[in-house]
Amino acid sequence: MKIIALYLPQYHEIKENNKWWGKGYTEWDAVKNAKPLFRGHYQPKVPLDQNYYDLSDKSGKVWSWQADLAKKHDVYGFCIYNYWFEGKQLLEGPIEVLLKHPEIDIHYCICWANETWTKTWYGLETEILMKQTYGDKQAWITHFNYLLRFFKDKRYIKIDNKPLINIYRTSDIEDLEQMRMTWNDLALKNGFNGIYIVAGNNNGMLEKRDVLVDAYYNFEPSYTLKHKMNFLEKIVYGIPIWIKQRINKIFKTEILERKVNTNKINRIMKRKIEKTNKTIYQGAFPMWDNTPRRSYKGMVYTQSSPSVFSNRLNQIEKEQENEDEFVYINAWNEWGEGCYLEPDEENGFEYLKAIKDVASLKDS
Repeated sequence: MKIIALYLPQYHEIKENNKWWGKGYTEWDAVKNAKPLFRGHYQPKVPLDQNYYDLSDKSGKVWSWQADLAKKHDVYGFCIYNYWFEGKQLLEGPIEVLLKHPEIDIHYCICWANETWTKTWYGLETEILMKQTYGDKQAWITHFNYLLRFFKDKRYIKIDNKPLINIYRTSDIEDLEQMRMTWNDLALKNGFNGIYIVAGNNNGMLEKRDVLVDAYYNFEPSYTLKHKMNFLEKIVYGIPIWIKQRINKIFKTEILERKVNTNKINRIMKRKIEKTNKTIYQGAFPMWDNTPRRSYKGMVYTQSSPSVFSNRLNQIEKEQENEDEFVYINAWNEWGEGCYLEPDEENGFEYLKAIKDVASLKDS
């Protein structure tokens, strides 16, 4: 299987984040300021050797380190988030650095993270920072033309000479059919065989317009938690949350409101609920703890470990019909969500080694 790790580029300063969150803000600020909320809660999480890297480094040294680390542990490539708001962009600097350094040996593709930005991290969901809009045909052409220089990169992932573009929430794009036609025509004019759209299965509304996408990827664990639990499981999950929310409100406490057992969610993850003939790329996650962003309103997946992660990968490998199919790992470096493969002070390289071990077992 080909491991694709989702990649967050928010490890550098931008003027918008300075305005919204304070001068010098990067993802590392949330990570460093996290606090443990219960006995045995590992926070703050610390990168191995305190490697709080800066993705504004134009030398490409950070990318080189990450690419070498990924390849060494059989990670096929990165799926890098693209924040495009009808022409306005955020956090585009790191991927442009990667493009300017063709010597960095890593496959990659882009995921258009088409969500409105709000202050959700601090419980202010109604305070909009950047609204996601889609515009008309000219706006789609402008977006494609920006992406084109990445599509032309020999490192960019393609399926049958079609650049692979992931879209996090295709169901939000009302004019997806027209946009797809526009992009497909532009791809053909630029020497490709068309465009290959992979829609995200996540915790939002699922894409039902099967004919408009080429494949799906499962964004875990959010997809399973939202869509795969049965009625009883939802009740068992929801009641403790409701009780803790009432306690926090009445007694002005800050008890962590959401915990999920990783082993349990991995078992539920095996269920097949999709009704489609299209390819579905399975997903996995090493661990999850978004309390650096959400504090006691966040969620912690307990019992996570490299061995549990390895079991999930082995399960996927056994179920795959095509050994070249992609597997989407959430994520390479979502430190603020406690969801990363990069080495830290607690586990070292163990999560990456789990990928390497599964690959080695397959080869043997």
